Amino acid sequence: MSMTAYRKPSIRAWAGACCVAFAAALAAAPAQATPLALDVTGQITQTTDAAHSVYHFSEAQLLSLPAHSISTATAWTKKSDFVGPSLADILKIVGARGQVVELHSFDDYTYAIPASDADRYGVILAYSMNGKRLQVSDFGPMFLIYPRDQYPDELSTAGATAKFVWQIKSLVIK
Repeated sequence: MSMTAYRKPSIRAWAGACCVAFAAALAAAPAQATPLALDVTGQITQTTDAAHSVYHFSEAQLLSLPAHSISTATAWTKKSDFVGPSLADILKIVGARGQVVELHSFDDYTYAIPASDADRYGVILAYSMNGKRLQVSDFGPMFLIYPRDQYPDELSTAGATAKFVWQIKSLVIK
């Protein structure tokens, strides 16, 4: 009669199986979307917090603003239809008093543009591209869009390309 030895599974094998199961569960779970929101601070006269230092736009507020559309290509996208509130509307609502808009993104990028660009070019803070809401993985939740195709000499340079900031989370008015 043959005897077969029973061997307990090793801790390493058990841990490996748990890791595989955990990874599978994460892959099956829906991705958490970054909420559409915007905080504006700096030289502003209107605020929404008790300390009077920030104007917070919720998703509902941003979506209730007049939606503007710009059809243009960027350095990273083919010609697309971008939709969102105008930067001019945002600046008006917060009572912006500065000459510079500093944009801050979720990936820690910071870039400053002249506040006058809002009116000069009709810049928008796009939350959708070609009818699809922007996610962090594709320039969202907000992407600063200039009408590049309408002003190719001015907005197709390397310096102008830097103005197309994506993953925007906040603005500081200076």
